[in-house]
Amino acid sequence: MDDLKRWRRDLHQIPELGLEETQTTAYLKAELEKMGYQPQPLLETGLYVFIDHGYGKSVAFRTDIDGLPVNEETGVDFASTHKGIMHACGHDGHTAILLATAKILKKHESELDRRVYLVFQPAEETAEGARFMLKTGVLDSVKRIYGIHIFNGIPSGKISLEEGPRMAATNWLAVHLYGRSGHAGKPHEGIDTAVAVSSMVMNFQSIISRNLNPLDPAVLTIGKVEAGTARNVIAGEAKIEGTARTFSRQAQEMIESRVKEIAKAHEQMYG
Repeated sequence: MDDLKRWRRDLHQIPELGLEETQTTAYLKAELEKMGYQPQPLLETGLYVFIDHGYGKSVAFRTDIDGLPVNEETGVDFASTHKGIMHACGHDGHTAILLATAKILKKHESELDRRVYLVFQPAEETAEGARFMLKTGVLDSVKRIYGIHIFNGIPSGKISLEEGPRMAATNWLAVHLYGRSGHAGKPHEGIDTAVAVSSMVMNFQSIISRNLNPLDPAVLTIGKVEAGTARNVIAGEAKIEGTARTFSRQAQEMIESRVKEIAKAHEQMYG
């Protein structure tokens, strides 16, 4: 537990963005070498180790190592030393867990009956790292992989493991609207994207409530809305950004189709 706490706090102080995790990778390499491993590079950053014992099916444990572009304001004595970057999504904890796993497995190496990979993946937050990692072929022989993730809805000390989908796929969406700016007192001379985008946000919510099978869970969230330049000017441009989270390909494709249809309808409705 002392090691686990130290690793987490050390990593928390050096968060780095996706594919820039050089300091993190160097730290992991040094810690794994102390345990007797020979770390192998994964991409420009990130690494993996394996314990080659027996001829059973290979299994892998994977963690993510990148941080987020968030300025830390926690006030803890092990806060981020990298301005504007923070381990705000728990990847420092995930990585510490995998280091602890590495230490325990090394101690019990002779008891293993298969090859075990421990993978420290970069660039999870940008959705690039997994795709790049798979292209390296490192996991070609792996029959089962466990992605380590903390979850604050589960009591401390409990481990939750289940078959099938557990965490949703995420898709990003963005819509840009182009109208015509003008004086706020003469709305008939402009094309108001603020009104159009407001209607669009509300209509997107009907996708989940009225187009999706209630037994197929999904969430569509618009997290960012931008419109206009001043309080007394018709908004000539607007932009919305959001995410759609799904557990099935069918729901994913339906939401994408409806987003495009609703956006196109608003183009016609509001000019």
